[in-house]
Amino acid sequence: MKSMLWKNWSGSVKFNPKQIIYPSSIEEVVNLVKRANSEKKKLRVVGSSHSFTPLISTNDYLISLDNLNGVISINKESEIAEVWAGTKLEQLGHELYESGYSQENLGDINVQSIAGAFLTGTHGTGIDHGILSTQIEEMTVVLPSGDILECSKTKNTDLFRAFGVSLGLLGIVVKFKIRIKPAKTYRYESRKVNTDEIYRNLSRLKKDNEHFEFYLFPYSNYVQVKLMNETRTKKHSFKFEKWKVATLENKAFWLLSEVSRNFPKSSSQISKISGSSVPNSRMVGPSHELFATTRNVKFNEMEYSIPAEYMNDASLEIQEEIRNKRFNVHFPIECRFVKGDNFLISPASMCDSAYIAIHMYKGMPHQEYFNRIEEILQSYNGRPHWGKMHSMNLEKLNHLYPSLSNFLDIRSKLDKNNIFVNAYLSKLFEIE
Repeated sequence: MKSMLWKNWSGSVKFNPKQIIYPSSIEEVVNLVKRANSEKKKLRVVGSSHSFTPLISTNDYLISLDNLNGVISINKESEIAEVWAGTKLEQLGHELYESGYSQENLGDINVQSIAGAFLTGTHGTGIDHGILSTQIEEMTVVLPSGDILECSKTKNTDLFRAFGVSLGLLGIVVKFKIRIKPAKTYRYESRKVNTDEIYRNLSRLKKDNEHFEFYLFPYSNYVQVKLMNETRTKKHSFKFEKWKVATLENKAFWLLSEVSRNFPKSSSQISKISGSSVPNSRMVGPSHELFATTRNVKFNEMEYSIPAEYMNDASLEIQEEIRNKRFNVHFPIECRFVKGDNFLISPASMCDSAYIAIHMYKGMPHQEYFNRIEEILQSYNGRPHWGKMHSMNLEKLNHLYPSLSNFLDIRSKLDKNNIFVNAYLSKLFEIE
């Protein structure tokens, strides 16, 4: 394809790649990497463009793995699925379910490619669940040299820990082997509770529920609690309820968001309306149908992980600061929990973590709000989600990630020509 304007989901990142290429085999990926080396061109890989940072921005070659999609095989004895890296999470959920399986955990959207979700550190919620990359058992990668390598928990383990969250800096992952489990029926519950109640019961809620998250509404005294747990009930009842919730969370919330954008001072009142309108709903069905939420109301987002024990203090401080500074924001604050892992630059590396995400409706000024909340999260040793907006630099990142220098050493040895380094990543990690 010829050069064209490429932009991410929210419209916050725009660039013109020289060429967008859709390889249909590993051999074609290898040839593209060798071509980039010989021409001294940059090469970035795109998934579904759901990152809010310019991770994939390039004026040279942009590669999409959309043609490398689908489940390759399922080993029922070991409960391992081999999957092409370009597979969208929604497609993966359906294909696994048709074979009687599911992923252990997912985030709240399913439009990303599996590679994009894994390698940027995407996560769901649950104190016994790590980020999505912790489901990986093995990766097949095309290195910057064009060589093909397999790394796993038992083979090339140093590279495995580096590749699991690697931002496309170490090469191109073309296949994954992931751990799966027999598909179960889950019950999803959403309910409105008082803010004081959520903090009184936070410890119990996160321990008693496999998947637990909550949404704080700025200026409101109400919180939305979302729970997901396995149930013995076999009868599914999610389609109508899911449509009803999606309608409320998209069409109605879009209208409120437009009012907030055109009349910013109304944001506090709209937040109160949103908090008081939280639906009390229940759905029963397969996990891949219940994890995902339709997101049609566009926004910009910043998210940080902090040590899990700081969730109460940090989220309460954020709420207080919003009220004190009278920020014009109506989007809820999303709060989740994740088990620690051992990937070198995972935001949850070696630390059970709480994730706090803030949002601003597209078209509304966000910088002052994001900057102030970022200061608060950084005061709690916060690490940024790599795919979300942040203003970190290498000095701060080195303090937060003890293994970052190791990761960057691996990168420099693998990619001697820096073909996978764009301007954004060069500045962030001071790569010359």
